[in-house]
Amino acid sequence: MSLTIISEQINKPSWLKIRPASSEKYYEIRELHKKLNLHSVCIEANCPNASECWSTGTATFMIMGDTCTRACKFCNVKTSLNPPAPLDKNEPKNLAKAISKLNLGYIVITSVDRDDLKDQGAAHFAECIKELKKIPGLKVEVLTPDFQGKKELIEIVVEAEPDVFGHNLETVERLQKKVRDLKAGYEQSLKVLNYVKKINPEIYTKSSLMLGLGETKEEVIQSMKDLRKIKVDVLTLGQYLRPSKKHLPVKEYVLPEQFKEYEKIGKELGFKYIASGPFVRSSYKAAELFLKRKINQ
Repeated sequence: MSLTIISEQINKPSWLKIRPASSEKYYEIRELHKKLNLHSVCIEANCPNASECWSTGTATFMIMGDTCTRACKFCNVKTSLNPPAPLDKNEPKNLAKAISKLNLGYIVITSVDRDDLKDQGAAHFAECIKELKKIPGLKVEVLTPDFQGKKELIEIVVEAEPDVFGHNLETVERLQKKVRDLKAGYEQSLKVLNYVKKINPEIYTKSSLMLGLGETKEEVIQSMKDLRKIKVDVLTLGQYLRPSKKHLPVKEYVLPEQFKEYEKIGKELGFKYIASGPFVRSSYKAAELFLKRKINQ
């Protein structure tokens, strides 16, 4: 069993005190988001690392609107039973224009799920990548939906040549139905990452797990093995924090020592890089800086 022993009813432990935003770069990017009506998962998901990442030249932007067609029980992004607003055809160029002003070296582009669209937004994703790749020196990572596992849609995104392709398992296999929307699934997510490697073996693939939802140590290690079996390069592990009382409760606060152990195990399994810690999120500065160095080699 995991070493996690602290109940949600107890105050958060000292290592989970969120650091306040303080850098000039943080406020610059936040103001640009408002001015240009951009969406950022850093803001929408209340990420505790936004200030740290933005101040060192990495940021995550969310495309295709701010309303998701799925309702994962951990996620703070808005959801709706009705189809969200149509895609903004100018978003790819506007996004590239905004990012060119920020002097960023590495960005992550993620999105809401758009199951209402025929191609689930794959072509829009690809167009954003192509526009961003025109910015000299900028490295582009994508964190995509599962596109319902449809290979032709995954191909559209891969063929736009992002530097890194990310897709998250989110949790261990046993907890998938409890944590994620029923349209998602463990095997489906593994198939997405596996197919990316088959299309382009040179592309870096990346995934992420949230801990503290009731998983066991053995289940986490099995998920890590499943990811390595399909040659996923980078893994991030972080503590799940409940966005509101409407979301899944935290079952346990994972001790920093346990995160360190997972990091050690991940290295032994062969991940090129593993970021493991309470504040780590799928888009995380340390992992992104590592990938930027690898891509530039």
